[in-house]
Amino acid sequence: MRTYKLTAYEQTGKLITEETFTAENDEQAKEKGRALLEEKELVNQTHRLASPAGKLLLFHS
Repeated sequence: MRTYKLTAYEQTGKLITEETFTAENDEQAKEKGRALLEEKELVNQTHRLASPAGKLLLFHS
């Protein structure tokens, strides 16, 4: 399992949420990240999901 980090921000740059979770691979991490964003109603907020290697898997500004 690998550890991924999801962060979401307000337009002002203020941090809304920072979630860390594990997934088997990048595709599963994307699915989990999207589900967390939908659950917290943050899909339209600025957000990013980073892999353990620093690769951006999801990004919205």
